[in-house]
Amino acid sequence: MSTPGRRAAQRRTRPLGTPVRQPEWKLALHSLTRATPPRIALAMFTALIVAFTALLSLPAATTDGVRTDLTDALFTAVSAICVTGLVTVETGVHWSTFGLTVIMIAIKLGGLGLMTVASLLSLSVMHRLGLAQRVITAQETRAERLAEVGGVLRIILITSTLFEAITFVALTPYMVITEHGIGHSMFLGLFYAISAFNNAGFVPEAAGTAQYVADPFFTIPIGLAVFAGSLGFPVILVVVRKLRTPRKWSVHAKLTLTTTALLFLLGFVGFLTLEWSNPATFGDRPFATKLLGAGFAAVMPRSGGFATIDVGQMTAESRLLTDLLMFIGGGSGSTAGGIRVTTFALLMLAIWAEVRGNPDVEVFGRRIPQETIRQAIGVLVMSATTIFLATFLMLRMTPYTLDQTVFEVLSAFGTVGLSTGITTSLPTEAKWVLITCMYVGRLGPMTLGAALAVRTRVRMIQLPYERPIVG
Repeated sequence: MSTPGRRAAQRRTRPLGTPVRQPEWKLALHSLTRATPPRIALAMFTALIVAFTALLSLPAATTDGVRTDLTDALFTAVSAICVTGLVTVETGVHWSTFGLTVIMIAIKLGGLGLMTVASLLSLSVMHRLGLAQRVITAQETRAERLAEVGGVLRIILITSTLFEAITFVALTPYMVITEHGIGHSMFLGLFYAISAFNNAGFVPEAAGTAQYVADPFFTIPIGLAVFAGSLGFPVILVVVRKLRTPRKWSVHAKLTLTTTALLFLLGFVGFLTLEWSNPATFGDRPFATKLLGAGFAAVMPRSGGFATIDVGQMTAESRLLTDLLMFIGGGSGSTAGGIRVTTFALLMLAIWAEVRGNPDVEVFGRRIPQETIRQAIGVLVMSATTIFLATFLMLRMTPYTLDQTVFEVLSAFGTVGLSTGITTSLPTEAKWVLITCMYVGRLGPMTLGAALAVRTRVRMIQLPYERPIVG
């Protein structure tokens, strides 16, 4: 029988409803191009970075009217959208009012999240959200249930606007008093408010924030805004709704607040002790200034990025403590980065349960699922791998020490923005390494891995157990 006749016979004999087997390359291409929440977030983040890089490349964005180098414009755009604060050019010197406004808008969009902004616009225009949009927005905002997405969006809009407005009102009169001029004071107050609550750490003044080291009228509003932004919108939602009944708060909210308080106490005591007699930081300062500076320094590694002391002049022990706090980061669903405080807390609880011989991980009268512990381990391993690879590449590309390099990589990955002062002098290839770290750190290693996964496998057959030796 001829080939066409054989194929016709096969079509006649195939039972109805039998699926036609597609070639492997078609299946892989379909899976790769399928729109999933992580891939949509990845695509939108990339598109936004391209748009803001183009805006910052315009001559009008600089004070001298000269186009910014593409790598520096891209670095600044990624740093703003990923709410990091690392810069390769001096923010208060290089960028014009237009450039600073572009950076401020990028920080606001990056802090809220692209799908959050799109969903808020949809709610305001159409007064509803579709199922697909709820799924994508829940992925970004870390809402626990799809029914909560609308409430989370409203809380995000209200709290972010409220904290930014309070910070603006607190800072603007002070800027006027310190002879910045009314118009410039309002701009500085708005910029600092948005940069602080969104944990961006961009500073629009050429003198930086070191001038405010002993000034509670600046450091306290900024510190409170950074602290609130690092908690996470899911936590704020629970606290606002159940303010009078803390016992009914979710395990996530309790775990985030408890761990955040302990980490702040660790940072405060650590910085106060380690920098007490350091003449380059707190050594010759009054007692009240030391307390204020230590408290401010303890909040900033959450992902704030502002610094009232020279990080490069801190003791090696203080920088190591800062490395730890930057790696942990802030709360899930917040404007902060790092592996997140809940991930760190779950890993510590898992170790404690193993030491005590408990088969389950328990906290606040609840049992944590094994899948959640596995996810925390996955985040830890992927984050550590990213930091190791980035540090290795940076050491090959730059003449700086391991201490300086690790600090810079952790600051980029944790979207913190603190620096030992080497960022502006990095070669182009090293800047690209930090750009990648900021990108991965903002999206999250697990989200990025899920976005790039070609296919999710469903195992119909499970293999038998065998326990290897551990330790």
